[in-house]
Amino acid sequence: MRARADAVGARRTAIVHALIDLAMEKLTIDITLDDVAERAGVSTRTILRHFGDRENLLDAAVRTGTALIQAEREPAADDPRESIRKLVDHYERRGGFVLRLLAQEDDPRIGTITANGRRVHREWVATAFGRWMPAHPTDRERCIDLLVVATDVYTWKLLRRDRRLSQAKTESRIRDLVTAVLGTDPFTP
Repeated sequence: MRARADAVGARRTAIVHALIDLAMEKLTIDITLDDVAERAGVSTRTILRHFGDRENLLDAAVRTGTALIQAEREPAADDPRESIRKLVDHYERRGGFVLRLLAQEDDPRIGTITANGRRVHREWVATAFGRWMPAHPTDRERCIDLLVVATDVYTWKLLRRDRRLSQAKTESRIRDLVTAVLGTDPFTP
């Protein structure tokens, strides 16, 4: 019985990761259950048996994807340089995917995902740089707003893709922006 339960769990995980992988490659609205089945090496009927419908599969993929993303970009405690490095590494892996999601956010399901992403990024900023931010709530909110922009995926895109800067130079420019917003250099020990 245990082996069967493990096999079922592994199959569900493979299906969810197949959808996530496909979403990294093309628009989510263009992904069919047949595409997911082919990628996962299962039948469409198997997907339906595990998830009931496409919506439930998408819900499972969102939960799994959110956990993966949060783990990838977890801010390093009191090490803003490492936090920026992890963030840019995350953008290197998933920036194209995030930009495709943002292009589809008129779709209510995708809009929910991108709104959650904005909330998570704002929390990331508050955690990564909170120690160096002003204490007054109004000043702190203003600072968070500016740091969100300085560390946003669009900032990465402008520097890395549009300007074609190296990853190291992109990280350096983002650190410069963070330093300018904070009015102090949190990157110098």
